[in-house]
Amino acid sequence: MTADTSVRFREFKMPDVGEGLTEAEILSWYVKPGDTVTDGQVVCEVETAKAAVELPIPYDGVVHELRFGEGTTVDVGTAIITIDVAPGSGPAEEPAAAEPPAASVPTPTAPAEEAEEKPKGRQPVLVGYGVAESSTKRRPRKQAAPAPEQSAAAAIQAEMNGHGAAPAAPQDRPRPLAKPPVRKLAKDLGIDLATVTPTGPDGIITREDVHAAAAPAPAPAAEAVPAPAPASEAALVTAGARETRVPIKGVRKATAAAMVGSAFTAPHVTEFVTVDVTRTMKLVEELKADKDMAGLRVNPLLLVAKALLVAIRRNPEVNAAWDEAAQEIVLKHYVNLGIAAATPRGLIVPNIKDAQDKTLPELASALGDLVATAREGKTTPAAMQGGTVTITNVGVFGVDTGTPILNPGESAILAVGAIKLQPWVHKGKIKPRQVTTLALSFDHRLVDGELGSKVLADIAAVLEQPKRLITWA
Repeated sequence: MTADTSVRFREFKMPDVGEGLTEAEILSWYVKPGDTVTDGQVVCEVETAKAAVELPIPYDGVVHELRFGEGTTVDVGTAIITIDVAPGSGPAEEPAAAEPPAASVPTPTAPAEEAEEKPKGRQPVLVGYGVAESSTKRRPRKQAAPAPEQSAAAAIQAEMNGHGAAPAAPQDRPRPLAKPPVRKLAKDLGIDLATVTPTGPDGIITREDVHAAAAPAPAPAAEAVPAPAPASEAALVTAGARETRVPIKGVRKATAAAMVGSAFTAPHVTEFVTVDVTRTMKLVEELKADKDMAGLRVNPLLLVAKALLVAIRRNPEVNAAWDEAAQEIVLKHYVNLGIAAATPRGLIVPNIKDAQDKTLPELASALGDLVATAREGKTTPAAMQGGTVTITNVGVFGVDTGTPILNPGESAILAVGAIKLQPWVHKGKIKPRQVTTLALSFDHRLVDGELGSKVLADIAAVLEQPKRLITWA
């Protein structure tokens, strides 16, 4: 590389877009080699263990190389794209060789080891694999190799017979060209890429080539076999498969680790209460028609969130964290209210910062924005940090209740069950009423049974008599 190459070609490295993340998966590229980019332009979307994030490029120039393909997991600090920041400054040595070195036949007098020497330098690779320095000498093979004279003679004889060069030994065959997602697909399907016939440009193996290689032999016309349907984009199966294996990564991997850590670190206690929420449901309908709530997301979850905030104000000790290293209980004077959200990439828990200070319309607006952002897959890592308590609404799935696991670092989580019309004793008579079950899990190191019971009872009392939102506020 010439002296000015280090200035002309700038590498953009995978950043740590969260707190202490070590890797991220490239979901999609928005640019390709040859595209012009400007400082601040988003060039790709990556998925960390916490969220999907779009990455802007900090340079002006032309895309020279994409170092990794879509679907590849890359360590933080690894260069993922190269930008030519001075495309009109004249010729400069390319970061990677444009063509592979020509094959040669060793001369009869060359020693065996010398014939295997390769020039040191950057070797050509498929876009998405980066480059590697080749060593000056291969490790000697363990098995006996044919004498150089025999190899040369065999090559010459094959050329004279019109069959071209003698077939290369298996260990000398070039690596099949395929992008990382295609290699992963082949691995999942148990296909050796060396046996796949490529149909892509420049001999690249495509997803269709792998599926074609994995397809079973055609059955007789009388015994037609239906084509296999993909289980998902992440896991494809062939006909007759009894299992499907899906890689654990991204948000799901982080969630699993967090839940295991929480379950085996904080002693969980869960309490339940069934409550008549008929008046709350009437208030929801009234609020929907209120001009001050026009355009806002008004639903039972909004009033449940407000009820939880009122209960925390009346019982502030529940809003705390356990500091094991310092052996201290940290009482929080703010509430970052987490809302568990199911997304295509897994369960995430973004939170509403300083929810205790928000009016009902402000809380409704924040909830609407949180849900919309989560559904679009645009939740940032910052939005999921610093939570203090969480609400999970299992009722939207028709589930009555559950025993939720604490979000790591938090003291309590409230599960809201389905709201159903049920027979209920009201004013001494059995009447159909809107009823739901609440479940509160809490860290028993921080919250004893009395405190946990008071919090749950206060939430139920507000939902049964929503006027307490005013009298208790």
